[in-house]
Amino acid sequence: MALLQISEPGQSPDPHQRRIAVGIDLGTTHSLVAAVRHGVAECLPDEQGRVLLPSVVRYLPGGCRQIGHDALANAAQDAENTITSVKRLMGRGAADIAGRDQLPYRLIDQPGMVGIQTPHGEKSPVEVSADILATLRYRAEDTFEADLYGAVITVPAYFDDAQRQATKDAAQLAGINVLRLINEPTAAAIAYGLDNASEGVYAVFDLGGGTFDVSILRLTQGVFEVIATGGDSALGGDDYDRLLADWLLAQTGATAATATDKAALKAAARAAKEALSASENVAFSAMLAGAEARFDLKSADFEAATAALTQRCLTTVRQVLRDAQLAPNEVKGVVMVGGSTRMPVIRRAVADFFGREPLVNLNPDEVVALGAAIQANQLAGNDAAGDLLLLDVIPLSLGIETMGGLVERIVPRNQTIPTAMAQDFTTYKDGQTALALHVVQGERDLVQDCRSLARFELRGIPPMAAGAARIRVTFTVDADGLLHVGAKEQTSGVEAHIDVKPSYGLSDEQIARMLQDSFSTAEADVKARALVEARVDADRMLLATQSALDADGALLSKEERAEVDALMLSLRGIAANSTDAAAIEAATKALADGTEAFAAMRMNASIQKALSGKSVESI
Repeated sequence: MALLQISEPGQSPDPHQRRIAVGIDLGTTHSLVAAVRHGVAECLPDEQGRVLLPSVVRYLPGGCRQIGHDALANAAQDAENTITSVKRLMGRGAADIAGRDQLPYRLIDQPGMVGIQTPHGEKSPVEVSADILATLRYRAEDTFEADLYGAVITVPAYFDDAQRQATKDAAQLAGINVLRLINEPTAAAIAYGLDNASEGVYAVFDLGGGTFDVSILRLTQGVFEVIATGGDSALGGDDYDRLLADWLLAQTGATAATATDKAALKAAARAAKEALSASENVAFSAMLAGAEARFDLKSADFEAATAALTQRCLTTVRQVLRDAQLAPNEVKGVVMVGGSTRMPVIRRAVADFFGREPLVNLNPDEVVALGAAIQANQLAGNDAAGDLLLLDVIPLSLGIETMGGLVERIVPRNQTIPTAMAQDFTTYKDGQTALALHVVQGERDLVQDCRSLARFELRGIPPMAAGAARIRVTFTVDADGLLHVGAKEQTSGVEAHIDVKPSYGLSDEQIARMLQDSFSTAEADVKARALVEARVDADRMLLATQSALDADGALLSKEERAEVDALMLSLRGIAANSTDAAAIEAATKALADGTEAFAAMRMNASIQKALSGKSVESI
């Protein structure tokens, strides 16, 4: 008798075969790869036993390159050809990059994503990131002596669609099958939730080398629900290094004239910062302009020099707590993630804010990769239990532009993903056969205050009267946080769709400002929206009235026509010149009331025309 090998859907048909799936934390300063081995998530070391891979690539003449520790060791001597902190360039245009003049390597302005000049020619941030990811892929394959099935890759919670897509492209370029992109704070929550079996509301404070995220999560048995998230994609340990370097330069009176001097100063500042985590005083020294600069650095000096950055962190925490409608004392614990959270000033600031010591029992450098590895193991079908439910959210609202430059939000921010949401719209003019759709992202009511994501058109709409067409616009956000938009006219079935892949990301200032502006300008936005809506209604009323006059104006006497013309003239003037929405609405209502009799005449005439020449019996 033949035996059948039976397996669950998505599971390996061989119960002894295990798919090699890993979690990858692609960081600004360091990157690492982790996997579940013998039922426990652990970071995979290189041949020297090091789990952290510096996110640094050095391009050498002749097609050679150094990646990781070797590249970092030579960064100060060959700063122009050594690419560091490339994560900050992912999905960004040249105009979006703050402090670009302080980078030792040269950026190339081009449409879409910025380029980087190297001895190997122009490189994109995606290509540089792919070199780092490929190194981690080889490490994993060497460890297991098998091909990699796939990886879960983490991104900052506040990475927008362009930055997420760039990360996914880099992984594919490195030959990695992306199982899912997940937010770094969520990955950390997975690691802490499973390891400690903790339940309740937690804050995840993630301060890495180049990005800062804070998320509020509700952890229950096997369910990780993100309540609210926020962050700053231009705030991290690199910024602490830069401010400390500037402060030290001012104190010593030295000058960092060359790229090599600047790189050496930054490296010395970073070393001093790290030393201050274990000591109250350190001796700073760096070679600048051929001379050695020395300075005795105290913890208090470092805290004063970087106080503005610490306040930016706490401001973001306050905003996210407001979004979650929670007070600091309602948070059961604070999970610290990212190497920069080792700074005593950060741990002290967090402890003072929440009134409790933060959780630091897992390595802050490794916790994100460990959580990603747990998720990857389950997505690959290796975890028979499969009891982990991950509920992530999108950070900013998504919507489309409507008449008058208004934003109609379809997917609200902090909506759990994956999700699909739809809304019906209609045409503005008679006989309209096409509809232009403008997809935007942000919290403001006017398109000009939000960020444009994509534009596309729906063509082939059957000619109908204004308002008769029914166009359903559907927004689908997948598990990676990537957006797909479709539009379908319900009567005819014509449709169009687009995968939103913007060519560049939000600027540093936009990311920091968008949520703040949505609250600080809320009252002004309400007034502006009301004014625009009133003007749109007025224009629609004027258009409909003029159309009726063109068709049936002969039904009116001279006096009646003059009265309607006067009402239309008054409405045009008020709509064009007044900033009072109530006044425009009143003038619109006056025209509507003044044309009621005309509308009745048109209806009677239409009925008489339809009945003309017909007998009662035929009707």
